[in-house]
Amino acid sequence: MNKICFTAGEKDVGTRVDKFISDNESSLTRSAVQKLIDSGLVLCNEAEIPKNYKLRIGDEIIVNVPDPVELDVAAEDISLEIVYEDDDLIVVNKPKGMVVHPAAGNYSGTLVNALLYHCKGRLSSINGVIRPGIVHRIDKNTSGLLIVAKNDDAHNMLAEQIKAHSFTREYCAIVTGRFSEKIGTVHAPIGRSKYDRKKMCVCDTNSKDAITHYEVIDEFGNFSLVRFCLETGRTHQIRVHCAYIGHAVYGDDVYGKAVKGVQGQCLHAKKIGFVHPTSGEYMEFDSELPDYFVTILSKLKKIF
Repeated sequence: MNKICFTAGEKDVGTRVDKFISDNESSLTRSAVQKLIDSGLVLCNEAEIPKNYKLRIGDEIIVNVPDPVELDVAAEDISLEIVYEDDDLIVVNKPKGMVVHPAAGNYSGTLVNALLYHCKGRLSSINGVIRPGIVHRIDKNTSGLLIVAKNDDAHNMLAEQIKAHSFTREYCAIVTGRFSEKIGTVHAPIGRSKYDRKKMCVCDTNSKDAITHYEVIDEFGNFSLVRFCLETGRTHQIRVHCAYIGHAVYGDDVYGKAVKGVQGQCLHAKKIGFVHPTSGEYMEFDSELPDYFVTILSKLKKIF
C-alpha cells in the first residue's frame, strides 16, 4: 500500500477533496480518487469522508493507494487496424461489435485483450487491470477511432485534454427524421436513468453537463446523415442527445428502435485530434466510413 499525504492550505479551502487530490497527484485521475474514497482508502483528519467533502484549512489528507494488482486479463492475438503508433500512444480503428474492455459476459475478444497482445502489456496502468491504456471508450456497436495510452504520463496528459475540451472527437451517424435547423447544439445534462440503471438519460439530478454540436450533411426520405462534434464526453452522449431531440440514431435498440438486419446504432467515430503528450504537436486522424455504414446508407438512399 502506497501512502500519499497532503495538508490543505488557505487557497484550498472550499475545494472538493477528490478534485484537490487529482490536481495535486498526477498519477491519480479524479475518477480513480473517487473509487479510493468509496473504498474508505482516503482519510481526512484520520476519518473517512464523502467524495464531495469540501476542504478546510489545515485538513490532513491521507490517500492509501493499493499496490498494483497483477494483470489477469488474457492477451489474445486479435487483428487490429492500427492507424498510428509510437512509444507513447496508439490510435486504433475499432470495428463495430467489438467491446472495448472486459466486463461481465465479455471477458475475451475485447480491444483490451488485443492490445495486451499487440503492445506486449506495455500500457498505462491508471485505469486498472481491466482497462489498461484506455483513455476514453466508444460503445460496442459504435465503430471508429480510439486513442490508447502506453504509459501513465501520456495517459494523464491526454485525459487532461479531454477534461479541458481541447480533444477533437467527430462522429458521423444516420439518424431518424429531418432537422429544421441544419446546424445546432444540444446542451442538456446527462445522468443515469432512475428507471433503468443500464441506460442514461437527460435529467437534472445526479447528472453532468453535456454538449453536442451537430451539422446535417445529407437528407433522404425520413432520415439524415449528420456530423457530430463532442464538447463533453458523457456515456452514450450522442445516442442520448439524439433521442432527446427526437432524432434517434438508426438501429439504436436502446434509445431508439431496433432494425431487422442492423446490428445496433449506425454511429462511427470518424475523426480524432489531440496534442501529442511528448512532442507537443497537434495530431489529427480521419477514418473512412466503414463498409456496414456505407451499405446501410446506400440502401436507404435507394429507397428514398
